[in-house]
Amino acid sequence: MICKPQSFVFRFRRLVAVAITSLLCSFLLCVSIATAQHADVPRPESWNDLVPGARFMDRFEPIPLLQPRVNAGWGVDDVRQRDVQNGIEDDSFSYWGGNILQGDDGRFHLFVCRWDEDHPKGHMAWRESIVVRATSDHRLGPYRVAEIIGQGHNPEAYRTADGRVVCYVIDRKFECQSYVGRSITGPWEKVTPVYDTRDRKIIANLSNNSFSRREDGSFLMVNRGGGMWVSRDGLAPWEQITQGSNYPKVEGRFEDPVLWRSNVQYHMIVNDWYGRIAYHLRSKNGVHWKVDPGEAYMPGIAVSQDGQSDDWYKYERIKIFQDEHGRGIQANFAVIDFSKHDDLPNDQHSSKNISIPLKPGRLLTLSNPTAITDETAEVRLRIDAEEGFDPIRDLDLESLRFGAPEEVDFGRGATLIGTEPDDHGLVLIFAGKDCNFEDHHFAGKLIGRTRDNQMTFGYCRLPWVTYIEPIVTAKRPETMANDAGQWVLRIPVANHGQVDAATSKISVQFDQTDPIILGCPPLKPYQSANVVAAIPDDLLDGKPHQMTIGCGIGITQTNVFVADKVRLPAK
Repeated sequence: MICKPQSFVFRFRRLVAVAITSLLCSFLLCVSIATAQHADVPRPESWNDLVPGARFMDRFEPIPLLQPRVNAGWGVDDVRQRDVQNGIEDDSFSYWGGNILQGDDGRFHLFVCRWDEDHPKGHMAWRESIVVRATSDHRLGPYRVAEIIGQGHNPEAYRTADGRVVCYVIDRKFECQSYVGRSITGPWEKVTPVYDTRDRKIIANLSNNSFSRREDGSFLMVNRGGGMWVSRDGLAPWEQITQGSNYPKVEGRFEDPVLWRSNVQYHMIVNDWYGRIAYHLRSKNGVHWKVDPGEAYMPGIAVSQDGQSDDWYKYERIKIFQDEHGRGIQANFAVIDFSKHDDLPNDQHSSKNISIPLKPGRLLTLSNPTAITDETAEVRLRIDAEEGFDPIRDLDLESLRFGAPEEVDFGRGATLIGTEPDDHGLVLIFAGKDCNFEDHHFAGKLIGRTRDNQMTFGYCRLPWVTYIEPIVTAKRPETMANDAGQWVLRIPVANHGQVDAATSKISVQFDQTDPIILGCPPLKPYQSANVVAAIPDDLLDGKPHQMTIGCGIGITQTNVFVADKVRLPAK
């Protein structure tokens, strides 16, 4: 189905509706206050000390204009004059969500949802939305609808290792569904995903999921509440491997996580929709996460190359388009010019999907094979030349700082002591002092400026860190009597990592007692087993107990599972 230009009648009807809406502005103002959809979050004082390049938000670049600004026909004054070729929009539909995959032919395919703009429920008709695939020859747009896929909301599409395309959605009942196609153009088969909580509570719900393919073709998923899941191929059952939320430990109404993997690390952004602020997190394995300081995004980021900004009321449903190195080079957002509850049928308000280019991090390679300390004489970091970037010609060398991200983000870190030319670009030489790497760090960060005073940054892997590791976790234990009539615990364990788990240890703690250390057998990827432990006699009291089980001791960072109210038998 191809979107047709709006008719004169439709334009006239919309203009009349706008006039009527203006006459009712006082009433709508009262409604808007009653249904306020934000309360901006105060900025932590420490963020005032961040340097350019510290925040993810610093990576948003001015948007090229695909055509001169025009009166778009809808939107508050701050967005009405805009480039309507960016992203996707038209007067007949409200658009929401959406991410981009590139086809084998080089064209860009936007999986996005929409509903009738004149629907009696206005924006609240999102439950009736339809998922479409739209295409463009340019990553920024304009996108034109090529086909209807089916009913659903908040789509996210991804490719499996065998080339199939999966388009995840939520349906009218707020339940998860997927459309699976043999190629990016379908045909589409509706499939209901299977989720195994593995005795863990689902935080929030299973809407707004986001996905990232791992090196072996398996997939990592984050659900709306911040729980992490693994599927062996992106279609096999999803198994929850974490407990509780991985989001920032601050007050917030979090949703719309987006997950991706670069050549260095995993990234995640999650949005506090009520506070209108988003956070950027990083992880080496997708299980244990660090929260970066500074805003990931907030209103005001849509600035065009002509210097004008489009002041959208809300930016939600961020999705990241990646290059061949996994670096984010474009963000797409669902945006709306006004409160959702005040977006009525045939009024001056609506929503669309927009594209904003991102500054990619520089390609960095650290050659020091062992951990860097204050005594390290030279830290050798290669920065690669790329199309449009020559480090010898372009870098302001005195501005460069390198080290642990927590140092560099605040203007600290090691300063440059020398350079050497390299076939790939330039080797930057720093002293080990002031890098301040510790055991918990898994990436180095470079921040500086180019000679034309533009921010530049990049991450690198640390050669002494293991990135692809076993992920051994436990499920809720069961009590049983062994052949000798002794009461024991049977603890199911599994390895959701991509490599073998060697023999390791697990710890079992009953309430606040000293933990018991047990052996865990070797496990191949996705293999499960049972660990059996005798129950101490003094705990055979017939009462419920809290059990804390730590897995992977001795081979990885410990993965902890807490089982509440495990009733132990009486003697």
